[in-house]
Amino acid sequence: MELRTLRYFVAVAEELHFGRAAVRLHISQPPLSRAVKQLEADVGAVLLARSPAGVTLTAAGAVLLEEARALLERAALARERVAAAAGPGAITVGVLGDGGDAGLSRLAAAFRDRHPGVEVRVREADLSDPTCGLHAGRVDVALTRGPFQETGLSVRTLRTDPVGVLLRADDPLARSARLHLADLAPRRWFRFPPGTDPLWQSYWSGGKPREGPVVRAVVECRQAVLWNGTIGMTLLDHPPAPGLAVVPLHDMPPSPLVAAWSAGNTDVLVRSFVRAATDLHRERGRRARGVVEARHGDG
Repeated sequence: MELRTLRYFVAVAEELHFGRAAVRLHISQPPLSRAVKQLEADVGAVLLARSPAGVTLTAAGAVLLEEARALLERAALARERVAAAAGPGAITVGVLGDGGDAGLSRLAAAFRDRHPGVEVRVREADLSDPTCGLHAGRVDVALTRGPFQETGLSVRTLRTDPVGVLLRADDPLARSARLHLADLAPRRWFRFPPGTDPLWQSYWSGGKPREGPVVRAVVECRQAVLWNGTIGMTLLDHPPAPGLAVVPLHDMPPSPLVAAWSAGNTDVLVRSFVRAATDLHRERGRRARGVVEARHGDG
């Protein structure tokens, strides 16, 4: 059994959907289906029960999922140990101008624990470059937000966050419990410079071309709203600056926090960084679910 095939199987087993697993792996669905069928032939057992209702794990599949996760974890640790034995290295990490994520300090600590001798260089990018320099080759890995053009890149979604509308606190719409894009149609939005990735630009403009001031940094977005009454989108959990307010936006999909790297990059430090980020956010997700379940239990 090849590690790549095991990764394919784990993705399908966790998503319980071939289409979603293919998107996660950045491959098309037919080769994924063929790889899983070949794996079933290799082990001599049906691993996934397929039906119009979806995909479920068989008893054999549940056992292989546990074993495959352990094997992939062991392989990743082996690569890290080899890298550590080879001596300290260096990695350049790109982040957005807003820091990319409030958990960046925890990620830094987790990565230092794994690679105490590695020099980590952090390059801050402005909002006109969502890949933080990946396409230009200025960074090895980026902690950023989608969507953006992924050609030539591997992208791992760490979590998704709801978005809202950034308004001046005295704006009549700031008193709303929630807003829809149609409520904002006549307003001026802050927007990114010409040449910015079109997928990124479209998402943060609510899917339509907008008129308004051009900004490159989070502070410029806030100042455009504060001084001019411009509006725009922001993360719902980003605390607004004094004089500003954030109202939930009902009809926009959440913003994905992602780790991205060049598709052909096999550097152990890059893979270890992605694993550290994935583990951190997976644990964060487990804790969040535990809190929600505890609240429901109390109710």
